[in-house]
Amino acid sequence: MAVLDIKEIKLIIDLMKKNDLSVFKLETEGFKIVLERGSGGGFTVATAAPLGVAPLALAPAVASPATPAESAAPKVAEGREIASPMVGTFYDAGSPESPAYVKVGDIVNEDTVVCIIEAMKVMNEIKAETSGVVTEILAENGKPVQFGQPLFRVK
Repeated sequence: MAVLDIKEIKLIIDLMKKNDLSVFKLETEGFKIVLERGSGGGFTVATAAPLGVAPLALAPAVASPATPAESAAPKVAEGREIASPMVGTFYDAGSPESPAYVKVGDIVNEDTVVCIIEAMKVMNEIKAETSGVVTEILAENGKPVQFGQPLFRVK
């Protein structure tokens, strides 16, 4: 049975921060821990420890104060999203000197290459897989992206 001590959990949190990860899950026989990074930078810890071991409480997630406009009506994004099919680094062009594959206002179709995601030193061309006009670019060039993270919004 594997139970993590506080030093090991802090090490995992440091690795999550260093690699810009938002969720870490570990489950072994009789033990489960889930670390989630909040929008304010704090972490929430959920554990399911074996009997006789108290669950570990770490720093609670920091809640960001909502403005009255935000709490009254949640923002609804219009259009479809092009999501990342993998974890990696987002690049908006084939090379630093090349122009971006797409810009806001560009028309795309299913076969239009919209970006590159580098994963394990392999450059993967990502296609739009939808038709429409690019209304928003949601990822930042050269920054890490997660699986399923929205990259573009198309209307």
